[in-house]
Amino acid sequence: MSSHHTVLHHEHSLPHKEAGTPAPLWVKVVSAGAGACIAEVFTFPLDTTKVRLQVQNNEGGRPKYRGVIRTLGIMFQEEGMRGLYTGLTPAIHRQLGFATVKIGCYDNTKHLYTKLRYRGEEEPSYCPVCIRVFAGVTTGALSVSLAQPTDVVKVRMQAQFGANKGRYSGTMDAYRKVYTTEGMKGLWRGCIPNMARNGIVNVSEVVTYDVIKEMIIRKQFLEDGILCHLASAIAAGFCGTVVSSPVDVVKTRYMNSSSSQYKNILQCTISLWQKHGFVGFYKGFFPSLMRLGSWNILTFLSYEQIKLLIHPDAPKYHLRQREQY
Repeated sequence: MSSHHTVLHHEHSLPHKEAGTPAPLWVKVVSAGAGACIAEVFTFPLDTTKVRLQVQNNEGGRPKYRGVIRTLGIMFQEEGMRGLYTGLTPAIHRQLGFATVKIGCYDNTKHLYTKLRYRGEEEPSYCPVCIRVFAGVTTGALSVSLAQPTDVVKVRMQAQFGANKGRYSGTMDAYRKVYTTEGMKGLWRGCIPNMARNGIVNVSEVVTYDVIKEMIIRKQFLEDGILCHLASAIAAGFCGTVVSSPVDVVKTRYMNSSSSQYKNILQCTISLWQKHGFVGFYKGFFPSLMRLGSWNILTFLSYEQIKLLIHPDAPKYHLRQREQY
């Protein structure tokens, strides 16, 4: 009875894998970029709401923006639809250089690290979580190194209210003014905290999505399809928001500050703690949750469907009928 019976039982419990060829890297990169841009268009007003709530100061009375719906209403009333989408162009630029690496290169990076780890040995059927985390941190940090200037301009344009209203006439004007007044350093302002943030976010989003999706398939809760992708994306969005919010608040405030306001990221963090305490690091949490949750759902669903559309021959898993013993 033995181990042979155990192996047979284990094989019966695994989902059936439909034959096919894995999608090449370029398909994943294109699908990730396209999926992220689709998600960006639909969720951008929530991102602008999050930025406004994070960067506003409460000195001198009650804050102007309070809550997601109220903030959206005030922005629409004062600035119209254009105000809700201020900064969309650099946001699209950002996703084209960001999601393509963060999501599109994740699988290949994971496989590369697996081969390096098990060089000369038989690779396990289930990739260890530590390798996934390492791959997630790598692609998350690398994506920021490529897309940081677009993120700086996006945040600056979204934060145009109050004393900052009208400081940029458009996307190219923002790039030009940041460069002429602050130099290359200004375009890469906040790069280190942003790399930290996106290393963390990529683990809590992409790695969470990867692990939960594989667990759902292996446990045969759902087939490898839209419902499975939806459940995995919801979990990824929630984990990403909880883990990344403190870093995100500090990053946003630092990137939107003038060059003389904070000496470094540590001073920005201490200042935020002194003025607002622990709660300050979770300013804009609910719009962040709405934004990241919906962004993850739209991104991963679009990514999986576009990838399947471009490369329909990819292998898929199906639930196997359980045999009665």
